[in-house]
Amino acid sequence: MKNCQHVEEISTSTMSAAVITGLLLLCLHTSAAGAEVAAPHNLAMVTVNTNYVLTWGWDQSAAEGHSVTFTTQYVAKYKLRSTKKKVTWSMACEEKPDRSCDLTDFDLHYLGIYVLRVRANLNGNHSDWVQKEFCPDKEAALGPPRKVTLALAGYDLDVNISDPLTRNNSSMREEVEKLYYHIVYWDSSTDPQASDAQLVSSSANLVTLPHLKPWTLYCVMVQTRSDFYNKSSSFTSPQCMKTEGAIPWWQIFLYFLASLLVCFLLVLVAVFGLYRTYKTIKSTFCPTNQLPPLFKTYICDSPGSDIPRLLTPDSESELLCDKVIICPEPVLEIHNPPPEALPSPTSGLEPDSSGRHSRQDSSGSGDSGVYSTGGSSGLRQPSSTQSSSGAVENSWQGDLEQVKMKDMAPGLKSPLLITDEGIVDMCV
Repeated sequence: MKNCQHVEEISTSTMSAAVITGLLLLCLHTSAAGAEVAAPHNLAMVTVNTNYVLTWGWDQSAAEGHSVTFTTQYVAKYKLRSTKKKVTWSMACEEKPDRSCDLTDFDLHYLGIYVLRVRANLNGNHSDWVQKEFCPDKEAALGPPRKVTLALAGYDLDVNISDPLTRNNSSMREEVEKLYYHIVYWDSSTDPQASDAQLVSSSANLVTLPHLKPWTLYCVMVQTRSDFYNKSSSFTSPQCMKTEGAIPWWQIFLYFLASLLVCFLLVLVAVFGLYRTYKTIKSTFCPTNQLPPLFKTYICDSPGSDIPRLLTPDSESELLCDKVIICPEPVLEIHNPPPEALPSPTSGLEPDSSGRHSRQDSSGSGDSGVYSTGGSSGLRQPSSTQSSSGAVENSWQGDLEQVKMKDMAPGLKSPLLITDEGIVDMCV
């Protein structure tokens, strides 16, 4: 409007009426177009620790189908109070179609105060600036602990808490001095909102939960807090762990018996396996049924080798082998009776070739029919000898081979005493 007034002032002196009219219409049209661009509204900050995002709303119906962009700038508040220097706004987002602008990367000081402003851009026209004041220390929300872990400490639980981090991965304790934690823990069998849930506040990163029941499952949640601006974060997800306690004696005894049983079974299986292995090796390399030495000689008798080998059906060695029949060896036993056991021979009698004593001439003695006593005694000898040989025969019959003695009679000096087969007593 100031430009239009300036045109009116200079037009009366130097320009014609037609030119003046045209310039006035152009200024009025430009002013009307600029007033038609709606400004953003509902500016808000979305923050966690040192992460800052500015958001806003805008009426899309005002675009009438045209694309609209937004420009965001910021400046420290103390610079606006200076009247000697011209204020220089820092550009954060220039003509972006998004309805938000991330200010995290611009390193806004956590204890500073800043002024943010946003305007809409439509067809080369701009809306009015909309400003918002922002103080991170007062308005930035605290985030929950980065990590929470549980560990057993005897019969209690240790809670290890990791501090929330800034955008530079440093601890938020550097920005918030009096930072501490609320630790809520409860028995998992109950509701965490119940009255028996217990609360512990601590600024330390390692907290031991006391007065816990043995052999009970406890769950823990942690919250970050700061009392200066009454800030508090959301709780972490529940972490649960079971406590320990004194082991009863009967349980220890059962564990001991179970370990003994397992050890016994393992030793039994090991001994049985070793025994079976030993038996297999022994039966393979040292069989109980050994081959006769004669067979071993023939089996091992191979040219240039002492190792036994099997014969194939078409081998030449098998064609030269004959069938072998093993028979018991015959045993011939000849007993020589002592001389005193033999009767003295009668004079005048000589043994003939048939082994019998000769009778006296029947003409010298007449027809008496009486034989010499020597012959009589010689004739009685076989009967006594036969009785003794019969006893020997009965005791050894079936164990020894029978031998015939007829062929050996001509070579004997004394008459053949027995002609039976088997073991006999004879005089040589």
